[in-house]
Amino acid sequence: MTRSPLALALLLLCAAGAAAAVPRYREAPHFTNSAAAQCPPLLQPSDADAACSPHAAVHVAMTLDASYLRGTMAAVLSVLRHASCPESIHFHFIASASSGSSATAEALRATVRASFPSLAFRVYPFADEARVAGLISTSIRGALDRPLNYARSYLASTLPACVRRVVYLDSDVVLTDDIAALAATPLPGEGTAVAAPQYCGANFTAYFTPGFWASPALSSAFAGRRACYFNTGVMVLDLARWRRAGYTAQIEEWMELQKRVRIYELGSLPPFLLVFAGRIASVDHRWNQHGLGGDNYRGLCRGLHAGAVSLLHWSGKGKPWDRLDAGRPCPLDAVWAKYDLLRPAAGIETS
Repeated sequence: MTRSPLALALLLLCAAGAAAAVPRYREAPHFTNSAAAQCPPLLQPSDADAACSPHAAVHVAMTLDASYLRGTMAAVLSVLRHASCPESIHFHFIASASSGSSATAEALRATVRASFPSLAFRVYPFADEARVAGLISTSIRGALDRPLNYARSYLASTLPACVRRVVYLDSDVVLTDDIAALAATPLPGEGTAVAAPQYCGANFTAYFTPGFWASPALSSAFAGRRACYFNTGVMVLDLARWRRAGYTAQIEEWMELQKRVRIYELGSLPPFLLVFAGRIASVDHRWNQHGLGGDNYRGLCRGLHAGAVSLLHWSGKGKPWDRLDAGRPCPLDAVWAKYDLLRPAAGIETS
């Protein structure tokens, strides 16, 4: 069949748009287990049951979508680069199940496999996406309202039951230390399901509306506990305890209330705080040097907090890949650029 020049042009534009949805990333260096680290046997990338292997030293969960894929790829590279047992880490990626997504889960899976041929990982469709979309209330920044941003609350039902402990990471982080140290964080007490750096000096009341604090019925949710702010972009989760306590249902109850009465403004964080603040195990602040993306409005440059650094987190509006592409990087964006698989190699060495 002969197509008109206009039809051919449209086909080319569609093909270009499809290709642009998932850029071509470089293949990452291969990192091997350290002989001195007494690592478990290697995980086989082709093993469909690798997620339940007793040889998985660390489980890592992240979301996977076209908008933040560049960040995810850099984060994975940084985890492997600094891990003592990189071949014994299993990644769990949660991808959008929506037909309207700019890239399918299979296309994203193929992209990850092309850059990390020996990586043990599995991609899961976010089965609760449609229901979560109906629970989300508009927040101060559109990127916070994506259903996939809430996937961290559904890891217990998304990942296999054999996965008991997992490190959750946002896509805008890079590690400069061995993730095994973070994964080994103690979670004392039978009911402790979350560990994260806590910031008790932060203005906790700012995360909820004046109406919330004015209501004794609502504000009493924090009675009897020292509730401190923590960032949900870096957490260690005990999924077995989470499942037993039914924490996802508790988070959803607060989201349903928010649909009726405005009690917070900031996306998926406040429901997490309502359920867990004051009930988590503390992690050293070095594991979440957050806020490097600035605030949620302008995304201005920020420096590191005082102290050691094991993980840098570009939470906030400004993302390092956007600022680098615009030719207006912040000083610390140069650290992230070393792990960028979309740009020419920046001298990452294998170990």
